[in-house]
Amino acid sequence: MFNAADFFDLSQTEHAALFDGCQFAWDALKKLPEYLRSQLKPELRNRCEGRAYVGEQVFIGEGTVVEDGAMIKGPAIIGKNCQIRHNAYLRENVIVGDNCVVGNSSELKNSLLFNGAQVPHFNYVGDSILGRKAHLGAGVVLSNFKAFPGNITVEIDGQPFDTGLRKFGALLGDDADIGCNAVLNPGSIIGRGAVIYPNTNWRGILPANMIAKNKTAIEVVVRRPREAK
Repeated sequence: MFNAADFFDLSQTEHAALFDGCQFAWDALKKLPEYLRSQLKPELRNRCEGRAYVGEQVFIGEGTVVEDGAMIKGPAIIGKNCQIRHNAYLRENVIVGDNCVVGNSSELKNSLLFNGAQVPHFNYVGDSILGRKAHLGAGVVLSNFKAFPGNITVEIDGQPFDTGLRKFGALLGDDADIGCNAVLNPGSIIGRGAVIYPNTNWRGILPANMIAKNKTAIEVVVRRPREAK
């Protein structure tokens, strides 16, 4: 339960070794800083359109385009044929797979994206793992920190289980899709192929291939003319 193979096709990342010895998929987040320190060989093979800031501890693969105004602080490894769009902000300890999109005003921190993941518009991704072709709609926030003291917990067999992480956003399985302006609270677990409707405030576990619908009723009334002043 909550093993990496339950959520991700590990052949869809060059960094599957991150999950070696991990009982739970989120344990890989604890290993990200040390993994990058040991594996990162800085090199820029990308094309830059305009001016971007790229730190010294960054690798970017062939065919990737970094647009004007992007900031990649590093340590970071970015794969091939990605789009790092205008004003994207990649902070410390980020791994982005091949054919990914990190879009305008999107922020990543201490996170791993499998191949084909898309974070395209006004997104925050903190301390999270996104599976192959996982997609975030515009404005989606993966909240990674709770206001109350203590580590993030997830529910196992009806009981809260301490993940050992003070900051933990979400696990999104392969092909998961999160609708525009949804907020995923800390420790959210979204299964393969699962869908969350727009404007949903989600907490907890959504099993594979399930849909979380937000069907709040909309009241429609007659527009009454205002009195002239």
